[in-house]
Amino acid sequence: MHAMWKPQKFKYIYLLATLYVFTLTIPSAASVYWAFGDELLNHSNAFSLLPKTGFRDAAVILMLIHQFITFGFACTPLYFVWEKVIGMHDTKSICLRALARLPVVIPIWFLAIIFPFFGPINSAVGALLVSFTVYIIPAMAHMLTYRKASARQNAAEKPPFFMPSWTAMYVFNTFVVVWVFVVGFGFGGWASMTNFIKQIDTFGLFAKCYQCKPPTPPAGALAAAPH
Repeated sequence: MHAMWKPQKFKYIYLLATLYVFTLTIPSAASVYWAFGDELLNHSNAFSLLPKTGFRDAAVILMLIHQFITFGFACTPLYFVWEKVIGMHDTKSICLRALARLPVVIPIWFLAIIFPFFGPINSAVGALLVSFTVYIIPAMAHMLTYRKASARQNAAEKPPFFMPSWTAMYVFNTFVVVWVFVVGFGFGGWASMTNFIKQIDTFGLFAKCYQCKPPTPPAGALAAAPH
């Protein structure tokens, strides 16, 4: 909502939100990897490995809340583009803008319900798509936008204080493009696709619980089963 009122400050909100998410994900991820280790290689759904307790249920609820919040700020740039396409970006009514965003939200939610977008699928999407949308394309777009001296002179935002010149900015952007393309898209894409193919049989559309252990049949059912 803050980005609706002051879009020019969205980058600061995005940075603070990302740092806040890191404070949540890094400690929890480290503790789960420490506890389960190699089991997570074939069970990306860490919740399926936890014992069925109230703490696990609370963790699932908190994760759902986290997903709603993350979805909101991660899709904000897409919202802005969509609002400009349909002519709603300058509308002052928050309710109208929220309704205008439904054509973007509903298809994404539907795809999220169909496919389990974490684990091997999330790794493949991150390596093959996010590498371009988050790093490569923005860095290249920045270089193309300010390739002329007149554009650099009239830039709304100059290089940050730790960048001594536009040349240093171009060197940094070039390094980001090359590094992410080779390491993220190249090696990351190969590793994620290899893992994706290895676990392809564990996927299912509209799965009630992704990669969860099958329920244990009651003792009477085992005794009555034919041999």
